[in-house]
Amino acid sequence: MAFVFFDTETTGLHKGFDQIVHFAAIKTDENLDEIDRFEVRSRLNPNIVPSPSALTINGLPIEQLLDKELPSHYEMVRHLESQLRSWSPSIFLGYNSIKFDEEMLRHALFQTLHPAYLTSFHNNGRNDVLSLALAADAIGQDAIIVSQRDDGTPIFRLAELAAANGISASNVHSAMSDTETTLSLCKLIKQRCPDLWQRFIRFSNKAAVSEFIATEEGFLLTETFRNQAYHTPVVYIGEDPIPGNGRLCVDLRLDFDQIAALTTQELHSTLSLRPCPVRKIRTNTGPTMTPLWEASASLLEPLSIDALEDRARKVAEDDALKRRLVDVYTNSREPFVEPTHIEERLHGTFLSDEDNARASQFHTTPWLDRFEIVQTMEDERLREFGTRLIFFEARSCLPKQVVSRLDYETAERLIDPDGKPFSLVRCLDEIEKLEAAGIDDPQTSELLDALKGYIIIRTTKVSAFLETLGAPTSSG
Repeated sequence: MAFVFFDTETTGLHKGFDQIVHFAAIKTDENLDEIDRFEVRSRLNPNIVPSPSALTINGLPIEQLLDKELPSHYEMVRHLESQLRSWSPSIFLGYNSIKFDEEMLRHALFQTLHPAYLTSFHNNGRNDVLSLALAADAIGQDAIIVSQRDDGTPIFRLAELAAANGISASNVHSAMSDTETTLSLCKLIKQRCPDLWQRFIRFSNKAAVSEFIATEEGFLLTETFRNQAYHTPVVYIGEDPIPGNGRLCVDLRLDFDQIAALTTQELHSTLSLRPCPVRKIRTNTGPTMTPLWEASASLLEPLSIDALEDRARKVAEDDALKRRLVDVYTNSREPFVEPTHIEERLHGTFLSDEDNARASQFHTTPWLDRFEIVQTMEDERLREFGTRLIFFEARSCLPKQVVSRLDYETAERLIDPDGKPFSLVRCLDEIEKLEAAGIDDPQTSELLDALKGYIIIRTTKVSAFLETLGAPTSSG
């Protein structure tokens, strides 16, 4: 099966509210030999304010994001969706991609009326090369070299991992350069640990993940939080009752005799600890799982492999304990609250076949007729995102009252200092904080100066527009 390695550069880290401005991908054969590559950039959407930190990290000047020679965000997504679909079926891989790049891609697809789950459909698979690096470190055996901070904690950022293993990166934080680096890292691990590579590929399929979780007599689960790896020996206790891809496992370091003696309230309190002793594993996210016998003994301490395997067998055989753990865990969760912002509703209800057909028709219909299609869509999210697309791409094709509404809503969004979308006010505040902290690099200083000038001018224009409507601005 072919592989597609990819990476994104974005205006910020806020999934659903920020946008992709640079997408790069390389397709390889099963031996990781390159077959094809492509990359595409886009200009800034009218309702997006870029994060100064994101632009300085990626070295993106504001002038580039405003370049009218670049495709619009919609045009960019049309191109990359077509390209990735033509490369399917493949296994899609990136570095820290499941939590970030994949989500940014899904939001980009959904907000431009494309099927959001491209990398999971069309017989595709997906996984995260960060998971592969964590697994390689977990088995030891010098599979990869991982740098450490002064306090001894490992560093799993791509640039540091590449440097430690002799992989040169021509332009760190460039989407294509990071894609090439990720591919090189996979080649290295595949050569040194072929069995680990095969398991990594197997776990790109959620059915294989489900089978491993359900049949393995205990395993080491590795998770990351803020670039820190956390290792937990666990055993499967049941499916998450909430429909989806969740599997529940319990920490084998618990004293299960003590757990069995707890009242329901006491067990609830125990399962409310952080980190929670019950871990939810999503089978479609390429989790990092290592058989106990293969894991480094230091990661299993203070218990031995024999002790952990014995506990795992006892838990697996105790159906009553497993049911009780699942019940108390699921009943203690906060009820789901529908997000206020439409940008946060990607993972809501699936679209109907009729709306999928209307969304497909939208892309091939003249702009003048697209609003009529949007109005027939059943899903509120599609109606709003479709209307925004016409507003961004061909506003003259919308009724005047709709244009007036979106002009006002966009201006309010841009000027709101407290809203979820990143605003002009917050951008200027962040720039001034960076300046106050001191900027040593002349290129960064020049980039921020240009961004600051743009933000000040745009703030003035938006505020003046709102004042003509008699609307309050951020300063009054």
